[in-house]
Amino acid sequence: MYAVEVADSIFILDCGLKYPENELLGIDIVIPDFTYLRENANKIVGVFLTHGHADAIGALPYFVSEFNVPVFGSELTIALAKIACENEEQARKFKDFHIINAETEIDFTSATVSFFKTTHSIPESLGIVLKTTEGNIVYTGDFKFDQTATRGYQTDLGRLASLGQEGVLALLSDSANAENPKEIVNEHEIYDFISETFEYRRGRIIVACVASNILRVQQIFDAAAANERKVALTGHDVEKVVRTAMKRGKLTLPTDDILVSLDEIKKLPDEQVVILETGRSGEPLKSLQKMALGRHRHINIHEGDLVFITTTPSHAVETMVAKTRDMIYRAGGDVKAISDEFNSSGHASRNDLQLLLNLLHPQYLIPVQGEYRLLAANAQWARELGMAAENIFILAKGDVAEYSNGKMLVVGSVEAGNTMIDGLGVGDIGNIVLRDRKILSEDGIFIAVVTIDRRKKKIVDSPKITSRGFVYVKTSRDLMAESAEIVTKVVQSNLDNKEFDWSHLKQDVREQLNHFLYEQTKRHPVILPVIMEINQYHGHKKAKNKN
Repeated sequence: MYAVEVADSIFILDCGLKYPENELLGIDIVIPDFTYLRENANKIVGVFLTHGHADAIGALPYFVSEFNVPVFGSELTIALAKIACENEEQARKFKDFHIINAETEIDFTSATVSFFKTTHSIPESLGIVLKTTEGNIVYTGDFKFDQTATRGYQTDLGRLASLGQEGVLALLSDSANAENPKEIVNEHEIYDFISETFEYRRGRIIVACVASNILRVQQIFDAAAANERKVALTGHDVEKVVRTAMKRGKLTLPTDDILVSLDEIKKLPDEQVVILETGRSGEPLKSLQKMALGRHRHINIHEGDLVFITTTPSHAVETMVAKTRDMIYRAGGDVKAISDEFNSSGHASRNDLQLLLNLLHPQYLIPVQGEYRLLAANAQWARELGMAAENIFILAKGDVAEYSNGKMLVVGSVEAGNTMIDGLGVGDIGNIVLRDRKILSEDGIFIAVVTIDRRKKKIVDSPKITSRGFVYVKTSRDLMAESAEIVTKVVQSNLDNKEFDWSHLKQDVREQLNHFLYEQTKRHPVILPVIMEINQYHGHKKAKNKN
C-alpha cells in the first residue's frame, strides 16, 4: 500500500495483505496500518488497484469498512475485490467501485490519473500514472516483460515509451524478483512443459496452484483438454475465482465437459484425472500436507499420484515445501515442480527492470514490493545504468520522500507498520501478546492456585499447582511439591505484612517461582498465580478471585 500526496490530495495505490511468517503465531493475515490515513481521511480521493491478487486487494475489506472513498480498478480486479469484501460484514455495504481500463483518464484537482497495460499472472493488470505539474509519477504494480504474452496479458510498450518522452519524475518499481539475474522463461514454454507432463504421466495428477493465478489455471485447462483429461476443482477460493473469471471472459474452457465434480472423478480412470488444488486463501501447501496424511476432505494421495507444483514458492516457505515433498513421497506419490526445471516468475527480472528504466528514464527511483535485499538489488541495477545513487530512495515503512523546490528528500516518517488480523480481531494482537504466545509455544504455562483468608491472615487451602506444555506433571511430583512450598511461604509472608498489596503478592509469587523453575529446568514458562480470597461474615462464605 503506497500513498502519494499531491497538494491536499492523497492517492492510495493498492491495498494489499501479506500472509504471516512463522513467528506470528496464530495470526491469519497482516494488513497495513491505517493510522496516517485516519488522521488525513478528508484528503483521500481514491484507492487505485493494479491487479486482483491478495497482495494488491486483500486489505480492501478492512479499508472500506472504515473509509468511504471510491475504489478504481479493471473489470476483473473489481470483481475479485467485491468477492474479498463479501467476507467482511461491514465491507458488504460498500458500493463505490469504479471500473477503468488502459484508456481511462480521471481528472482530479491536483493530478490526472491514467493507466497502462502490464504483464502479470492475472489478466487486466495495470500500471498507474499520476500526472502532476512537476512530472509523472509511475507505479508499476506487479509486472514482467514476456514477448509471448497472449491478449489480456500484454504490456503496452508504446505507452511506456511515450511516458518516458513526457518525463517521469518518480518511478515506483516492483522489486519482488530483482535478485534474479537470469532471464525469466516465457509462458509459452511453461505451457509446453505442463502439457508434456500431462501427456506422459499415467496416474492421477494433483496440480498445486495459487487460486488467483488465472494464467496458470488457463494453461492447466488447456493442457488437460489436449491430453483428454478432466479437471476437478477443490477449494472454495478457486471455484469463486474461476467462475468470476469465466463470467467475464478472462478464462475460457477449451471443451464444455472439461470440468467435473469431485464425485465424478471417482468413476474415471486415474490417467484421465487432473485435480486442481489451491488450498485455503490460495495457499496450496497445507492442503497437500492434509492429502498426504489422509486428512483432506475430498482427496487423499495414493500410490502412483503425481503432485505437480505449478506455483513458485517464496524463499520464506522453502522449509515447508521440503517438508511437504517428503510427506507426499511417504504417502506413495511423486512430486514435480515447474521451479525445478525453469526460472519462472510473475515479477520482473534484472533485465526487465533495466529495460523499464531505459523506457521511462525516471528522474528518481523508489524500489517497492520486496524485502530490503530485493529493493537494494533493484537500486543496484539502476546504478549500473548510470543513475545517481542520490536519486534512488529505499524507503522503510512510513518513510516520507518529499519533492519540493526541484529536489526529492526523505523528510521524516509517519506512523505505519503492520496490523495483525486474528479471527475477528483487527489490530488487537500486539507484540506483548505475540511474545506471550511464543513463550507459551516454547516453555508452556505454570499455574499456582491458592485460597486465603486475608482477615485471619492465613492460607485456607494448600496451593494447587498445574502446568501445560512445561513438564509432565506425573513424573515431576517433587518439582510440583517444592513449588507449592514456595508459593505457601511467599503468600504467608505477604499476609503477615501490614501493608498488604494484591499486585505485590502476585508479582512476588511470579518472581520466586520463575527463579526456582529456571534453576531446576532452565526454562521460563508463563507463570499465572490465581489467588482466591474467602471472607466469612455471620457464618456465610464469600469467595473472590484475584487472578
